[in-house]
Amino acid sequence: MLPTATPAGPRFPLYVKAPLVLLGLALVVFTLHIASDIIFPLFFAAIFAIMLHPIEQWLVRRRVPQLLAIGLTVVLGVAALLALVYFIYLEAAQLSTQLPMFKTKLLQTAGQLQQWLNARFGLTSQKLRGYASEAGSRAAGLLGGTLTAVSGLLVVATLVPVYIFLLFLYQRRLVDFLTQVFSGRQQDSGVAEVLHESKSAIQSYMVGLLIEGSIVAVLNVAGLLALGIPYALLLGVLGALLNFIPYIGGLTAILLPVLMAFVAKEGYIYPLGVVGVYIVIQFIDNHYLIPRIVASKIKVNALVAIVGVLVGNAIGGVAGMFLALPVIAIIKIICDRIEGLKPWGLLLGDEEPTTRPKKARAQA
Repeated sequence: MLPTATPAGPRFPLYVKAPLVLLGLALVVFTLHIASDIIFPLFFAAIFAIMLHPIEQWLVRRRVPQLLAIGLTVVLGVAALLALVYFIYLEAAQLSTQLPMFKTKLLQTAGQLQQWLNARFGLTSQKLRGYASEAGSRAAGLLGGTLTAVSGLLVVATLVPVYIFLLFLYQRRLVDFLTQVFSGRQQDSGVAEVLHESKSAIQSYMVGLLIEGSIVAVLNVAGLLALGIPYALLLGVLGALLNFIPYIGGLTAILLPVLMAFVAKEGYIYPLGVVGVYIVIQFIDNHYLIPRIVASKIKVNALVAIVGVLVGNAIGGVAGMFLALPVIAIIKIICDRIEGLKPWGLLLGDEEPTTRPKKARAQA
């Protein structure tokens, strides 16, 4: 039976639309996974270009030539990023001078742990060496993968400034292209509204993320200094940077300061103290900072955010996890503006539905 034509277009039954939607999603995920090395740098460049756009516009309003304004904006962004990398490098260089002390303490702790395991569970030194050899081979594989990821990140770091410059240079052409593709006309208020809201959402999200990260860094450094943990500044800033990865980075950020406390301090009080301090900071971050500073900028519910982060990790690793929320926010804005996709926007969003009566919502 053929679909019946209506003024709004042909209507297909659910058993036809559902496989088509799933097939489309599978093709999108497969394309992103295969072409992630090309697409993800463009996504990062677009996000950074949106963040730096007010600076470029401010320079243009001051009658700075467009090419010079774009160049100065890109140089300013790259300089800020290089300053952060240089700070981490200086702190890490100082940390490397303490590696002999760390090695001695780790060997001493390993000997004590071996004696305790042998006395408690009967694990001999030969078995432990076998386990250590297996763990070492896995760590070597993980290190090789990390080095490959770092080398790929360096390549991306050289491409992103070029992409940002070109996106600024051709921004009017890109806006006209999107307008004509989605509306068929040279000007369309609906497409312009979607583009404006997407830009505002990403700008607000990134600014909120930077503010939240700065507060978390200050709390991390203050907590580690109060416990007397060495290199508190480096560990606190690294923890705040890892915290940019939604829902997962905060758990990873605790490992380095716990290891530092375990190596640099006697006993187990200080590592437990670090765990306690970071639990308090994560509680403050998750219940006060993120809802008021970050999550209020992007109306995406927690379930979709967690699933999106996991899907982003499966597609593109850490980069995919970082890009998940901005991409979902843009998809929600588009769904809210298209009549046939509004149910999807409702599913992605975090707003309370207003179409049902209060009594029906209370019963639900």
